[in-house]
Amino acid sequence: MRLPLLFARNACAAAVGLLAAVLPLRPALAAEYSDLWVTPGEDAWGVNFVQWGNDMFATFYNYGADNRPTWYTAVLDLNGTGNYTGILYSNIGTYFAAPWKASDHVESVAGTAAFLPSTINNYEGTLIYTVNGVPTITKSVQRLPSPAPIPAMGGTYYGGQVGRYSSCTNTALNTPYSDSFTLNVTQSGNTLSLGFTYASTLVCTLSGTLSQNGLLYSIVSATYLCSDQTDTTGAVSDIKLTAQGIEGQFSAPAPINGAGCHEDARFSAARN
Repeated sequence: MRLPLLFARNACAAAVGLLAAVLPLRPALAAEYSDLWVTPGEDAWGVNFVQWGNDMFATFYNYGADNRPTWYTAVLDLNGTGNYTGILYSNIGTYFAAPWKASDHVESVAGTAAFLPSTINNYEGTLIYTVNGVPTITKSVQRLPSPAPIPAMGGTYYGGQVGRYSSCTNTALNTPYSDSFTLNVTQSGNTLSLGFTYASTLVCTLSGTLSQNGLLYSIVSATYLCSDQTDTTGAVSDIKLTAQGIEGQFSAPAPINGAGCHEDARFSAARN
């Protein structure tokens, strides 16, 4: 926690107020849903999401009325309610073992599709779609747990963090902030430690046991220790290795020095 250094991060109280106006931080939820999504207990069907900003391409692999494999595609757009909606298409094309003939490809509108992300976390959601007059299908879906080992995340990274303090008894402390850091990640099996050394020289470490949801990892119960003695507990979510480094977010709803503050933050860093 950085409450003793909160105002040192900002040039003055007026600047803090300006940041609060132009940089509101929503609850710590990631907006990246690219993954393989399935319904637990219903084997061998699912939907792949590949996301580009506010749009995602969906590939459904499931079964037709004859119980044989069939597939559909959709391009889903983010709407004003935080859900993704679009048209569902069916496609036919050249037999895969034959030379491709463009004239064989026919795309037809099959219905509609929507993905409603969970408002609590980003590894669950609801899939709703219609196909050629069949009654609406509604499925609870989640990211497919990977059978692969937890990847090696250890190393040194450099990056930035944006966050907000809220629910402070002193309302003047309820402000957003930004910071830069060096991040040292150590890993032993499924135990991960994230050591942030901030530009202010404050050092904070979040550590605990990793759990997996698709391409994302989390620490449900993390120790949160800082060099200014503002030690508490928290949760780290949406930890993801990227081509350049690592990203994630954390939340710590614990009183700090009697201030009663809650911290939510997002971070991203490039590997050294």
